[in-house]
Amino acid sequence: MLDFRIKTFLEVCKLRSYTKAAETLCITQPAVTQHIKYLEQYYGGRLFEYVGRKIELTKNGKLLYQAALTMAADEEKIRKHLLLEEEGKKEFHFGSTLTIGEFVLPDLLAPFIRNNQDTSLSMIVDNTSVLLKKVRDGEIDFAFIEGYFHKEEYDYCLFQKDRFIAVTADVTRSYEESELEELLADTIIVRENGSGTREILERVLNENNRTIYNFKRVIEIGNVSAIKHFVKSGCGITFLYESAVRQELREKKLFEIPLKNHKISREFNFVMLKNSLYKEEYYRFFEKLKEGK
Repeated sequence: MLDFRIKTFLEVCKLRSYTKAAETLCITQPAVTQHIKYLEQYYGGRLFEYVGRKIELTKNGKLLYQAALTMAADEEKIRKHLLLEEEGKKEFHFGSTLTIGEFVLPDLLAPFIRNNQDTSLSMIVDNTSVLLKKVRDGEIDFAFIEGYFHKEEYDYCLFQKDRFIAVTADVTRSYEESELEELLADTIIVRENGSGTREILERVLNENNRTIYNFKRVIEIGNVSAIKHFVKSGCGITFLYESAVRQELREKKLFEIPLKNHKISREFNFVMLKNSLYKEEYYRFFEKLKEGK
C-alpha cells in the first residue's frame, strides 16, 4: 500500500495548501506538517517553499511528485491486476482526444477486440488537458492525444503524424493557394478551449502575430461532426486534421484551402505516466493495436 505520508504529500501538491489538505484528509494541520517533515528528512531536502504567499514545489519536490504520481497510479493498477490475474483476464482504461477517438482508433481497435477475447477495454473521449490530468491522477492507464504536452513529464511514443488543414464548402477556394491573412475575413468554426485542434490553430496564429479573434467571427463547437456539418452548410471555414475530413474530401463535400507557406502537420502520441511498473504491458497493447492483432 502507498505510504500514508506520500498520500498527504500528493494532497498538498494538488491543493497547494497544508490547511486544505488537512481538511480533505480529515487530519490536523500539524499532522500534515509532520508528514511533510518526515519525507523531507527521509529524502534529504525541502519539498515545498513559499513564493510570496503561495506554496510551490522545490526541485526535489517536483522529482518526488512525479515519482509519487506513478506510485499512486500503479498501486491501484496492482490491486485490479491481481483480481483479474486469478480469472486470466486483462483490462485497460484509456482515453483519446476527439479526432483520434472518432476517426483513427475505431479501425485499429476492431481487430484487437476480435483477437483478444481475454482483454476488456474502457475508452473515454475528451480534450487533451482533461486526459493528461486523468493520466496524472491514475484514472486512466494511458491516452492517445493530439496537441502539445510536457514530454519530460511522461513516457510516450509517436502514434502517427497528420496534416492540419483549412477546409471549406466552397470548391473555388481549393484552386489557388491563400495567404493565412486572407482567411481572417471568414467566420471560423473551432473547438472549445483545451482541445488539441484549438491549441494548434492558436499557436499557428500566434506565430503570425494573430489570434482566433482576428477572424471576422468565431463560432465555438465542442463536436467535430457538428463543426463539419456547419462548414458543409456554408456557415464558415475550419481547421481540422486531414483524418477527420478524409471522407468529406473524397466525396467532394468539403475542400481543402491550400495555404501559401504554411504546411502544418502535428503528432498524435501515445502517452503514459513516467516509469510506470506497467509500461511494458502498455507498450505491448500499443504495438498490437498498430499491427492489427
